Amino acid sequence: MEKTRVDVIIPTYRPGKEFPTLLKRLQEQECRPDRIIVMNTEKKYWKKEWEVIPNLEVHHLERKEFDHGGTRRKASCLSDADIMVFMTQDALPADRSLIGNLIQPFVENKNIGASYARQLPLPDCGYLERYTRSFNYPEKSVVKTSEDMEKLGIKTFFCSNVCAAYDKKIYEKTGGFPERAIFNEDMICAGRMIKAGYAVSYTAQARVYHSHNYTGIQQFHRNFDLGVSQAENPEIFDGVPSEKEGIRLVKRSISYLARTGHIWLIPRLIWQSAAKYAGYFLGKRFRKLPQRAVLACTMNKEYWNGN
Repeated sequence: MEKTRVDVIIPTYRPGKEFPTLLKRLQEQECRPDRIIVMNTEKKYWKKEWEVIPNLEVHHLERKEFDHGGTRRKASCLSDADIMVFMTQDALPADRSLIGNLIQPFVENKNIGASYARQLPLPDCGYLERYTRSFNYPEKSVVKTSEDMEKLGIKTFFCSNVCAAYDKKIYEKTGGFPERAIFNEDMICAGRMIKAGYAVSYTAQARVYHSHNYTGIQQFHRNFDLGVSQAENPEIFDGVPSEKEGIRLVKRSISYLARTGHIWLIPRLIWQSAAKYAGYFLGKRFRKLPQRAVLACTMNKEYWNGN
């Protein structure tokens, strides 16, 4: 039986202190990637010493060329592997079994097009964000198909390129990542797979450390772009609203904070939830906003240069 070929693809921009650790841990994987393809934005921020890894190749691009969907799509054309694993520069494998566990669903079920990892909180992660991690990335794995849409709603399409693997043949057959995407390219790709009759696996035994402590304002900008991405891809997201899942998270979070004696965090939760919803609401209606307002709301100002 032929070995499954696996490429890891990482878009980078001003890689931080986690990046060398990520490269080291990828080299230590029991299922070692055949190639590590880095799509680096702005050559001046790249360090030549990172290139000592033998199976690493780097492709430089200018900031104006970067696109969440297009850059990953271009990288996928550079890969001839059976499975493509996309990661972000700040995601750290939790153990040496990450890649092996992540690609196992493809072996067990030939209908699976994507498999994404569980995200564990970093040591500096805030209490409320830790709960959000456990809500979005629980201990139990699940395989999602179109039959789950009535039950799971928008969650059916959920997938995260913080660490996600794609079957190259199914990826290409269903259209892959969009040429242009302000954000959310992973869910767009997963949605295409689901609607084409394939499955998406949440693979909890594949684990990475990754978390952020976003402020309410940062959540607003992030969710504005989320709303834009859904508005620009109605063929995926129309009829599958996100609000229901957001309300469920807020209710569960309030209950959790009250139950664990952290009621003083409830005002922060309400503020952040309001910021998320306001951003999402405006993002869904971005075409009705003047350009100045859009640029004030977005997290990715470069995206609008081509619009």
